[in-house]
Amino acid sequence: MNAIILAAGYATRLYPLTLNRAKPLLEVGGKPIIEWTVDNLIAVPDMETIYIVTNDKFASDFQAWAERYQERHPKCKFKIINDGSTSDEDKLGAIGDINFAVTRENLTGDNLLIVAGDNLFTESPRDFVEYAKKTEVTVAVYDVGDTEAIKKYGNIDIDAEGTIIRFEEKPEKPRSTLAAIALYYYSAEVLSLLTTYLAAGNNPDQPGRFVQWLYTRKPVKTFELKGKWLDIGSKETLQKADEIFAKIKT
Repeated sequence: MNAIILAAGYATRLYPLTLNRAKPLLEVGGKPIIEWTVDNLIAVPDMETIYIVTNDKFASDFQAWAERYQERHPKCKFKIINDGSTSDEDKLGAIGDINFAVTRENLTGDNLLIVAGDNLFTESPRDFVEYAKKTEVTVAVYDVGDTEAIKKYGNIDIDAEGTIIRFEEKPEKPRSTLAAIALYYYSAEVLSLLTTYLAAGNNPDQPGRFVQWLYTRKPVKTFELKGKWLDIGSKETLQKADEIFAKIKT
């Protein structure tokens, strides 16, 4: 199994913090956000290569970080993928970046774990992966427990088997507090549908949009994460993450 970390955004909402530093390279709890993610990924059995998809502005910074990380974890295999974009105006979008990496690196022959580079989890994804390997596609879900907070995310309903039966991105009137979050398991069969999705002119940004399109075509399973989940989208969530992760022993 390979993994892709999505790290090609420009995080304009966090300016000036992200003017000259990619959001996943900002520190929380004493180390870069991406380092927490990678620490979790390398603990997943059978993990092969971790692909970090970034942009032309920050590709060299991620390469430098990866080299430093590899000095401490020599068995970890990284590849930095530069999507060629230089600003928010010419970015490929998250789904566009997944397809770019899958196509360029010929990753359609194996299962793939995908995680947003600005998402943090206090729980290891090992159980998620163990469950997901029995499915074609699995999306991590998290109960945010707040009808206002859910309006910022992909809101879902599931049936008794944990299959998505409704998906609404950023709902005005949410029907639950269950969020589909940016941790995905895609089988080779599902990866082949990325080009179909994009060729039809669908939104190339926001990775949840692909799931929203997919669940009407294939059974999309879910796995609920416990612990803490943080989507670093503001200075407030960055500060909250720093407080939470500073208490975690590494």
